[in-house]
Amino acid sequence: MPKIRLVMEYDGSNYHGFQRQLNANTIQSELEQAIYKISRESVAVIAAGRTDAGVHALGQVAAFNTETEIPADKWRPALNSVLPDDIRILESEAASPAFHPQYDALHKSYCYLIYRKKERASFYRKYALLCNQQLDIKAMQRGCSYIIGKHDFRCFCASGSGAKTWERTVYICNLEDKGDWLKLNITADGFLYNMVRIIVGTLLEIGRGRYQPEQISTMIASCERSQAGPTAAPQGLYLCSVKYQQE
Repeated sequence: MPKIRLVMEYDGSNYHGFQRQLNANTIQSELEQAIYKISRESVAVIAAGRTDAGVHALGQVAAFNTETEIPADKWRPALNSVLPDDIRILESEAASPAFHPQYDALHKSYCYLIYRKKERASFYRKYALLCNQQLDIKAMQRGCSYIIGKHDFRCFCASGSGAKTWERTVYICNLEDKGDWLKLNITADGFLYNMVRIIVGTLLEIGRGRYQPEQISTMIASCERSQAGPTAAPQGLYLCSVKYQQE
């Protein structure tokens, strides 16, 4: 059975995350409904990452099986013609029948945006964390260096995770100071539940002087969620890209 691979972007503000839920509007349900409108097929869409409510994507990867003869590259315009305006298909192509968006991923990249100029900014409230407190940016940047590497990241995992292992390798973790904006960039071979948001919450506590950057090593060694900072709000988080072997 042919498999179609999609690259998509979406504004997660009006959705209860990616994964299909009973009595809740999600990205997956919108996408599966759109596929049904085009092909009259009931399919199950699999994604590279199950983004939470309010989280956005710039390069989410998803796939589904189809029995139709619609050419792979025609799924992009067809789906965009019936999807809501806050979900866009960027690419559609044929994939190997064995392709799995999550398990075949080599690494995923996220970013997190913090807007610092105003305490309440009506235009950015759904797309960034609003924080106009004085922050020690250099201390936060030093804190990022302790996250890079292969670690047991249990302290940065929220309860309710279905993870079988806690070890992940973080390849990139840096904080860009862009004046009114802070941008965290993080790339890893995988992420635990709410891992990026807890890292952001911890870095903000470092910026406020409540932790020292070096304490991140102690947090990681403790394997205790209670040792790390709070979970940052979802709206500043973006799934930027997912990379695979053939790319």
